[in-house]
Amino acid sequence: MRVRRTFLVLALLGTGCTHVRAQTVPATPPAAPRVELRAAARLDATADTAALRRAIDALVDAHRGVVGYSVTNLETGEHLERRGDETFSTASLIKVPVLVTLFDLAEKKQLTLDDPVVLTELDRVGGAGELQFLRTPLTLRLWDVAWLMSTLSDNTATNLILDRIKIRRVWRKMEALGLPHTKVHSGSMDRIATVAPDSSAKYGLGVTTPNEMARLFTLLAQGQAVSPAADSTMLWILRHNQDETKLARFTYDVRLAHKTGDVDQSRTDCGVFYLPARVVTCVLTKENVDKRYWTDSEGNAVIARIGEAVVKAWRR
Repeated sequence: MRVRRTFLVLALLGTGCTHVRAQTVPATPPAAPRVELRAAARLDATADTAALRRAIDALVDAHRGVVGYSVTNLETGEHLERRGDETFSTASLIKVPVLVTLFDLAEKKQLTLDDPVVLTELDRVGGAGELQFLRTPLTLRLWDVAWLMSTLSDNTATNLILDRIKIRRVWRKMEALGLPHTKVHSGSMDRIATVAPDSSAKYGLGVTTPNEMARLFTLLAQGQAVSPAADSTMLWILRHNQDETKLARFTYDVRLAHKTGDVDQSRTDCGVFYLPARVVTCVLTKENVDKRYWTDSEGNAVIARIGEAVVKAWRR
């Protein structure tokens, strides 16, 4: 009897343990709900692109100048453009290809971002930036000048980098990325040293198209411009851009990694909005009637309103 009772207890305990295990181990979720959740998330990320296009084109049509734009939601694939393949002056927006080329050379171990750079009196140039006001000689590192070039659009810093990496390397890197129309012509404020006199006379510091510059930011966002680590670092630097007169003007609480540019007849801005869907937005202008260098210039205003429209379309 004792033996039978023992076997009975063990059997009951075994049954109980099996029952407990069945309750505590979660069942594998069925595939269908996951698919439905992904579809719902995708639907929520889409926008009324027809309405957005009308809103942007109304701003473009009212502008006294020529505007090209390229807008792409990287999560949904939605895309809008106008004059997307037309060439525009970049102004300081060309400093993004310079930054990408610098990081590419660092990735290939042809230099390091800790390499020293000596600023001398002869290196100073005017325009944007703070290095022109600092006492020389001054030793910095390539990281320092890359930061100043990208966040303050420092012209002296840009020239220090170009002296190190050479203009033609920027050309080769952009061509390797499939961006043949994106070219830097010379150092900042130094057109005499241009490597392309005819194009430089027409476009100034650099040239690109809205689609090509948007493609460059897309590659950065996807970790395909240099490497995932390098691209993330570059976007982090570009999130600290101090110019908030254009795409960032009416979108102050939205994360944006971008670079701007200003010359007499052109205003430019290109970047990635995190909404949280990533939306690459590039707006380039030329032949602007209003050439004033102030926050409310018409070139700044049209880019700012386009940025505002893009954020409203996808921020729900």
